[in-house]
Amino acid sequence: MTSLATLLASGKPLVADGATGTNLFEMGLVAGEAPEIWNIDEPDRIKALHQGFVDAGADIILTNSFGGNRRRLMLHNMQDRAREINKLAASHARSVADKAGRPVVVAGSVGPTGDLFAPLGPLTEEEAVEVFVDQMLGLKEGGADVAWIETMSSIEEIRAAAHAAIKVGLLYTFTASFDTAGRTMMGITPEGLVEFASTLDPKPLAIGANCGVGASDLVMSILGMTAKEAGIPIIAKANAGIPHFVGDVIHYSGTPELMSDYACLAVDSGAATSRLIQVRRSLAAAVAQASNIWPLSAKRCIHMQKPRALMKRVLLKNSALCKLHLPKMTAAASVADADGIELKNSKRGGSHYSPLSCDSG
Repeated sequence: MTSLATLLASGKPLVADGATGTNLFEMGLVAGEAPEIWNIDEPDRIKALHQGFVDAGADIILTNSFGGNRRRLMLHNMQDRAREINKLAASHARSVADKAGRPVVVAGSVGPTGDLFAPLGPLTEEEAVEVFVDQMLGLKEGGADVAWIETMSSIEEIRAAAHAAIKVGLLYTFTASFDTAGRTMMGITPEGLVEFASTLDPKPLAIGANCGVGASDLVMSILGMTAKEAGIPIIAKANAGIPHFVGDVIHYSGTPELMSDYACLAVDSGAATSRLIQVRRSLAAAVAQASNIWPLSAKRCIHMQKPRALMKRVLLKNSALCKLHLPKMTAAASVADADGIELKNSKRGGSHYSPLSCDSG
């Protein structure tokens, strides 16, 4: 097994995998089918997906368990098999990581329950802890190195998942989706996420942002976190651009070249280990300067639809800081800067259950 803490201590940005669900759809997953069920029915395809990510250079691979909690599996009458499904998900990733010939972290993907919390919805925080404990016990038994809590929108759900990880003895990270005018759907700000993380004991190995509405907004979320002097590694894992329909198929606007530029921006804004954050803070100044290049507010100056040549002018202002060298993309897989911004080829991207969600796990 590989320790995420050990890799983070190396001081270099890490590279994670890309979206699971979207790639599984390209491999034959049918709309409406739970990707997690493929851990039972299609183990070879799940392992092939993990292998593609490792071959492309990923340091971290996420298990196919994003919707693997019993509240989500209830939609498919599979809630009684949640622990089994998560154990299989972790063991499939573990088998690939163990033969990689280099350290590869198996991150147990833990997504939201899909329920609102009381008093707005039916789920109490105590019940959610037990739901997540059930899932994480399976992930731990299957060989996950860390609980990777992701795409969260409420403090209550993040806290429930964090407490579950602590309860089962797993180190953990968490990310939120800042997809509503710089906040999560339930109102968390990037700065508020940092403040919340400081209240937990033990603290997460890393926190950050994922999913959302594209890499540009995600970079702004990361800047909000690093401005709070988090003192903790930051995760930046965005969608590969903006989703749009081509016929009846969803495509994402990000290209490997564009997303590699955003990976540099993510690192420069603090998506790296804590000891790198101070020397990379000058991106904030470059973002402000960019408003002189584009007639937009500083907060919106870096935008996916703007010509790439203009974005490179912003990057040139920080060329001394942008040191991230990304692995070559392959046709078989997409890669993310793992503390990283998501990298996809132009035919891959996105979501397993809605156009604006990110990975399925």
